[in-house]
Amino acid sequence: MSASVDSALPGASTLGADNSTLDSALIDRSFDAEPLSRWIGWRLRLLVVAALVGCLATLLLARTLGDMPQLNASWRASDRGGLELASSTLPTLKLHEGETLVALVASDGRRTELGDLALRRASRWLTDDAQRSRHVSTQQAITRALQQRTVTLVFADGTTVDVNPEPRGIGALSPMFWLLCGLALVMYLVAMVVTLARPTLRNLLYALATLCQAGNLAMIAIESGVSLGLPLPMSLWNMPAHGALDLLAAAALVHAAALHPRRLPAAGAIGWLVWLGTAAVTWALSQGQLSAAWWWVQASVALLGAATVALLSWSHAIEPHPFAIVTRRFATLATAAWLALTLAIAWSAQHPLLQQQIAVVGPTLWSVLLGSLLVLLPFLSKSQQVMREFSLLAAISTIATALDLLFVAAFSLGQFASLTLALFLSLGLYSGARQWLLNQLRNQNVITTERMFEKLYRIAREVEAHPERTSSLLTQLARELFQPLEAGVIDKRYAAPRVANAGSTLLIPVPELPHGDATEHSTIVIRFAHHGRRLFTTEDARLAERVVEQLRRAVAFDQAVEQGRNEERLRIAQDLHDDIGARLLTLMYKAQSPEMEDYVRHTLQDLKTLTRGLAAPSHPLSHAAAEWKADLTQRLTAAHIALGWSFSADRDISLSVVQWSALTRVMRELVNNVISHSQARRVDIDFVLEGDRVDLSVSDNGVGRNPKAWSHGLGLGGVRKRVKQLGGEVEWRELPTGGICCRVCVRRLSEKS
Repeated sequence: MSASVDSALPGASTLGADNSTLDSALIDRSFDAEPLSRWIGWRLRLLVVAALVGCLATLLLARTLGDMPQLNASWRASDRGGLELASSTLPTLKLHEGETLVALVASDGRRTELGDLALRRASRWLTDDAQRSRHVSTQQAITRALQQRTVTLVFADGTTVDVNPEPRGIGALSPMFWLLCGLALVMYLVAMVVTLARPTLRNLLYALATLCQAGNLAMIAIESGVSLGLPLPMSLWNMPAHGALDLLAAAALVHAAALHPRRLPAAGAIGWLVWLGTAAVTWALSQGQLSAAWWWVQASVALLGAATVALLSWSHAIEPHPFAIVTRRFATLATAAWLALTLAIAWSAQHPLLQQQIAVVGPTLWSVLLGSLLVLLPFLSKSQQVMREFSLLAAISTIATALDLLFVAAFSLGQFASLTLALFLSLGLYSGARQWLLNQLRNQNVITTERMFEKLYRIAREVEAHPERTSSLLTQLARELFQPLEAGVIDKRYAAPRVANAGSTLLIPVPELPHGDATEHSTIVIRFAHHGRRLFTTEDARLAERVVEQLRRAVAFDQAVEQGRNEERLRIAQDLHDDIGARLLTLMYKAQSPEMEDYVRHTLQDLKTLTRGLAAPSHPLSHAAAEWKADLTQRLTAAHIALGWSFSADRDISLSVVQWSALTRVMRELVNNVISHSQARRVDIDFVLEGDRVDLSVSDNGVGRNPKAWSHGLGLGGVRKRVKQLGGEVEWRELPTGGICCRVCVRRLSEKS
């Protein structure tokens, strides 16, 4: 209950899709969960007092109706528009069941003519002003007559029966009275909670609309609690009170739509215009100065409902927000129901019996529908599973109430039969539609699990090489996972992923990776999931937390594996240096010829290059290029082959051992193939690094032809394997001038280590 309507609002400032930093203070003030301490103190005491006042008012209302004198009988409208006795437990009236009552005569001699207007408990839904005046006079006369000690009933056949009106007591009030009073009390308490949680203008407007609708439900409960006659003030003020409550509720919703979920540019002017117009119509209605008052009220409320839908559409066009979409659907549904009720009442004006049935069921259904929608609004700002279940159950309860009223009015079923049938149908609808509705509300992952793990692996490898890119890489993954409208980074770190702004925002802290940048204390902020079509949920926060944890584990695992590799390479390099190097050095000194000594010396030099490369954790590209050139020059010079060397790089990157080893062996193997098979006189090597792309070409002017027909043994197969290890492609092609060119392309060198 602590989630108020105001807490569902996003911040006044927006998060741009390309922003790198944001004001985190706003986010701190907008988390869904209100602290428990907020409700310890004066707020809790006021809420308890408000609840007690509401309960006492309900009991006082029930006692007042129970103390009203009533006839122990039930009535119905006859086909000819008369008032017919349906049933009674009084022996004197039981004999007249099915007969038409035409008049009441009070003990003071005043006679009141009766007709179908006696059963029209609310003058609010009479379209004709003159008919409404007759209804008010009839209800006041019936109430005054029932307050006498004895009243005489005059039937159509001239028979008269004297009856003593008696109070029925609270226990005799209808179940519909208690149901409507209970819903009105719930709406009153929700309005109090929202107001006390955060008494802003938007929450006060919501509370006003909710209280007005609670007042409408309470008045309908009073009307359903009596059989004949209404309390004297209520019969006179029925139309002005109902009309004023409808107008005030609609005006409050229009003003709230101009402020929520975002403040529209002309919100102030819209508010003043709406309230001035509503005040003028309400004042004229209360003074009885409106001709065709019913049409004025119906048209004004319909216009305000359409304005609410238009303002929410405008708000969504400026900033797509899931709450605007949901509220617009609610407003459209409520406005359509209002128009349907208006047309039904107006169309049935020439059929009094049908109009009476519609006027009994229709306004009650409308009031229950709007009341349920208003009660749901604060809970829609919560995204937990229990809130979704609450919303579904509330919707099913509304349908059950509507069906119950429909069965009673249209099919004249008893209370037990209609309630049982309505519950049966509603629960059947709930069980059939529940899973589909929940699937629409749940997050539908945009990328599959396999793709997500693949991306996590790639991100982990890149983060390990470039820790400063952690936030941008994780933001990219969040975009693909949740498809938000906006994403950015704030310079503040939170303990764990969490939902903020009542579901419109998800905060994902950038993880502190092992051996990473210790100054990284930022949080990724994404807003409006699935392009603004839904709110973030706690399941999204848990998914983000798992993704962040898996990224942290992947990086830690890679670093542990790399540490093990480094230690093993160091051990191998040390063994090669101490054992094989010493043996080669001894063999060089014992060489039988200068050629053998020179060969062993070259082999020993290659071994030193290899052990030095294995022992080094990384290799600057400029240093590696110098070693490659020197090594290849020495090999080609011994074979009397000229070397053309071209090297260019837009920056000096650091090669890992795997990258250095693969590139070294690829170039050595390609040059060895030229020396062994091509009979070339020149080799041209071109190495280019642009951004993260490496292009390497090795060309010769030898006798090699048709490389597609070559059988790839260990040499060429090893080249393909090492290029693939780097994530690249290799291709051999024949040159027009003769010779072979081998091209190696690695598009994203940093993704492979």
